[in-house]
Amino acid sequence: MRYRLVDVFSERPLAGNALCVVLDPCPPEVMGPLAREVNLSETTFPTVTEAAGPGMPGRYTNRIFTPTLEMPFAGHPSLGTAFTLGPGRWEQTTAGAVAQLEVDAHGAVMTQPDPAFTEIPTDGLAEAAGLPGVEGAYVSAAGGIHFVLLPTTAPLEAIRPDPRAVAEHVAAHQGVGLCVVRRLDDRTLHVRMFAPGAGVAEDPGTGSAAGPLGVLARRLWGTEADVTVRQGAEVGRPCRIEVHAEEGHVRVGGAVASCAEGRFTLD
Repeated sequence: MRYRLVDVFSERPLAGNALCVVLDPCPPEVMGPLAREVNLSETTFPTVTEAAGPGMPGRYTNRIFTPTLEMPFAGHPSLGTAFTLGPGRWEQTTAGAVAQLEVDAHGAVMTQPDPAFTEIPTDGLAEAAGLPGVEGAYVSAAGGIHFVLLPTTAPLEAIRPDPRAVAEHVAAHQGVGLCVVRRLDDRTLHVRMFAPGAGVAEDPGTGSAAGPLGVLARRLWGTEADVTVRQGAEVGRPCRIEVHAEEGHVRVGGAVASCAEGRFTLD
């Protein structure tokens, strides 16, 4: 089975959020073990159902796996998969969402469902995240994915979360991960995302959370509709995620760089 590695939310290889895209058919029972073998944040298994043509979008279904579980929807795997399939317009169908994507030689942009937010008690969350305090706590829901979101005014560079406590809080809200977000200015957010329960200690760039975070930042802090999310520098994989946070028209995108290609020899 052929595969390709791409680095999403980066203009250069060996930065951003790495993704493995498996290009050939894979038996369903092999997908999870293969994702564990690759051990990146996500590995994807797309199946093209209609090729893209002049003025016509292509269509594909996609299955997305972390090292420990299958995801109904995710951001950087959607963008990186569409980029790997080639320039043009694509419609991606996963278990949690149908997304429209536009791809060029430099990267990809996707639509996202409007997020819904539920405010939750803050008890124990600041301590779990290693923060001195938070400005509320929310659970976002979009595309079948839930995140615990913690807005804060505290610097994020040196925080040290408690993985066990984070996993417990996230599981209590049927979530995937915990995101801490700080407003740097009206056009820039600093984000860190921890998902120990999904086998990802810290995600370098979380596209599925970027849309909800952009919308929440507009509501809480009055940030601009177009913001850049800075993420991943703390784990040596800097990401820049471009977000259009207008409700009803949420879009998330960024640069994508090809990094490697090869073949799994499982026969």
